[in-house]
Amino acid sequence: MFTHKITCTQLEALQHVTVFDCRHDLMKPEWGRAHYAAAHIPFATFASLDEDLSGAKTGGNGRHPLPDKAVFTQWLAAQGVTQDTQIVCYDQLEGMYAARFWWMCRWAGFINVAVLEGGYSAWLSHGGGITNAIHTPTPQAVQTLPAMEQVLVTKQVLDNLSNPTFCMVDARAPERYRGEVEPLDAIAGHIPGALNRVYKRNINPQGDFAEEIALQWASVHNAAKGLPLAHQCGSGVTACHNILALHVAGLVKADEASLLYAGSWSEWSSDESRPVATGA
Repeated sequence: MFTHKITCTQLEALQHVTVFDCRHDLMKPEWGRAHYAAAHIPFATFASLDEDLSGAKTGGNGRHPLPDKAVFTQWLAAQGVTQDTQIVCYDQLEGMYAARFWWMCRWAGFINVAVLEGGYSAWLSHGGGITNAIHTPTPQAVQTLPAMEQVLVTKQVLDNLSNPTFCMVDARAPERYRGEVEPLDAIAGHIPGALNRVYKRNINPQGDFAEEIALQWASVHNAAKGLPLAHQCGSGVTACHNILALHVAGLVKADEASLLYAGSWSEWSSDESRPVATGA
């Protein structure tokens, strides 16, 4: 079974697999569904970041808060997922949205899930088949499984500022981390003490994971000075790509949990009383 990444060749060879199309555009929320309707990998089901992979927003819980786990688990069952299912997910290229789906499946206890390297773009270049037929999955019984991932809440992140038990890694672009620009949230900057490691460094221009990825992440671990890593980004999406990269690099075992601050910067910055750092 595949538990972190999969190539187009490997996907094509699988006979029993459940595929999810996670394509999305933050600036055009309907873009993904429209492109799925036009063409997608055969038998793929569409997974909407806003509708299926996020919960209700309160104004203080971030731009893409996690849904109730029970609701998400029920949704997976309705899409035909069981504990024995090989799940493959993809987005347009970089894997950031597919990584969110990958992480959420692990959070719900499903470990046999892999992100397609290079996404839909790689599939087209590979010559893989496409269709506009909407797949109707066979629902399965709901399975409640132990979580494979750990979620941090804001209080834990606040407490960590005065008594560090983990090192936060911010997956956003360097200029956002430094507070020079902020296109999506009300306040610019970063959580004090967080390291910056933009998720795009995990991949090459073709969307494949970089060959030097293990070495790159070893330097992040060195900067963390022995503390375990925790992950955040703008809204809990690209941080999942960094967690996926650690699995690909062999620095995290398939059955090992990582720490994700799911609310991320959009939740942290929603309260002006929380401290903010700027610069490098």
